[in-house]
Amino acid sequence: MTDWTSGYVADIGYTYGYYDWVNPLRVKLALLKAGLVLPNTATACELGFGQGVSVNIHGASSPIRWYGTDFNPAQASYAQELAACVEDGPRLYDQSFAEFCGRDDLPDFDFIALHGIWSWISDENRAVIVDFVRRKLKTGGVLYISYNTQPGFASMVPVRNLMTQHASVMAPAGAGAVAKVDGAIAFTNRLMATNPLFARLNPQIAERLKKMESHDRHYLAHEYFNRDWLPMSFADMAGWLSEAKLDFACSAAYSELVPALQITPEQHAFISEIPDEVLRESVFDFMICQQFRRDYWVKGKRRLQAIEYAEQLRAHRVILCERADAIKLTATGALGEGTLNASIYPPLINLLSDHAVRSIGDIEAALRGQGITLAQIHEACLLLADKGALANAQDPSVAAARRPQTELLNQRLRRQARGDGEVSGLASPVTGAGVAVNRFQQLFISAMAEGRQQPSEWAYHAWQVLKASQQTITKQGVTLVGDEENLAELSSQASEFRDQRLPLLRALGVV
Repeated sequence: MTDWTSGYVADIGYTYGYYDWVNPLRVKLALLKAGLVLPNTATACELGFGQGVSVNIHGASSPIRWYGTDFNPAQASYAQELAACVEDGPRLYDQSFAEFCGRDDLPDFDFIALHGIWSWISDENRAVIVDFVRRKLKTGGVLYISYNTQPGFASMVPVRNLMTQHASVMAPAGAGAVAKVDGAIAFTNRLMATNPLFARLNPQIAERLKKMESHDRHYLAHEYFNRDWLPMSFADMAGWLSEAKLDFACSAAYSELVPALQITPEQHAFISEIPDEVLRESVFDFMICQQFRRDYWVKGKRRLQAIEYAEQLRAHRVILCERADAIKLTATGALGEGTLNASIYPPLINLLSDHAVRSIGDIEAALRGQGITLAQIHEACLLLADKGALANAQDPSVAAARRPQTELLNQRLRRQARGDGEVSGLASPVTGAGVAVNRFQQLFISAMAEGRQQPSEWAYHAWQVLKASQQTITKQGVTLVGDEENLAELSSQASEFRDQRLPLLRALGVV
């Protein structure tokens, strides 16, 4: 009998997270920072879409035509159900990489994305993907890929191998993935309590194990307990992708495009002397002890002229997606937390505080009298976006055209929120991306859609939904009892939602 899982954990589903990394709309700010020619994206593909939340949000909120596959039929079925909610939704399949990549009815793609896939599959599947990218990524197209890497994961490799060995030979017959994960963690903690020399030579392992215990077991099963798990060096990744004629463009992690947050001046001087790009990136990984890379690669890398860079950056649109008074003037990198320039960020944030979509050119013109340059605005947008305070924005005409589709998808997601809080985001036609909206907030929005106007009414609606499912609220570890306590908490949250979150969601076209 053929093992369709190929050694991948399949007895429990992956989490329902949203990942903006697989959104082609976020590519522009990064590639412009690298001074590279930008692609025009009309077709896109996500390989290994998990539950399909991201691909469906991106498919509903932008005019890009999406395709994708995930080998797990339960996950693909859920994703296809979401896709069916909107007109001309993503074309999603439950095929293996070999089956999907061998299809003869797929278009060529401007953008291909793999998030959390590469490190957890076999070399055979990696070869299939590289061949697919070589054949199906258009010239000038972009590949987004993320993967566990050395040296940050070097000390974790033997620990992970030990845990999977325990899960394989010590778990009781018939034990599910969650039980195997719990058993392996408990066993490893007992081992570390004996103070082995390995733990003394690698003191960071204790902290990593502590963090693991707090993670969702479904996530841990998929992260650490597949048959294949390989933290790969940047040099090895470059070797694989050279077969697809790809060149490294830049990091997709916006904060890594600002060296001052990541490396010291001495380190920057050292790395600047290295002419070879692959060696330079490898050294950078050592400097910051990189453990997870998010990268953009381009088929046919071309540099922009200075005038082209300025023109295209000025045309790019952004929107502030956090309350101005809630934005901390700090940024975090490998060097720790740094303070943002007080002569740049407060004026920029104040200008954007009305949550209107603006081009960077308009921002530049408005701030010119304060001596703020175009390059400084570019870097500020990168760091504010990295903090989640700012988002890339679509042309207003595109946003207006996509709003009926995002509303259809959001209605479906809000219906799901009646029973669980698995999906904690909704689609924004303004940003072409997902926006964080927790379960109770989704229930409040549903109450508004039914004509209820006051927070007390929203709270009552949410409580009736919870009661129907025999659910209650837990606050600070204490389960609330009865109508009065639960309604009081929901009313408080509804009022806060009205005052603080609702204006932002309206600006983003979510409500």
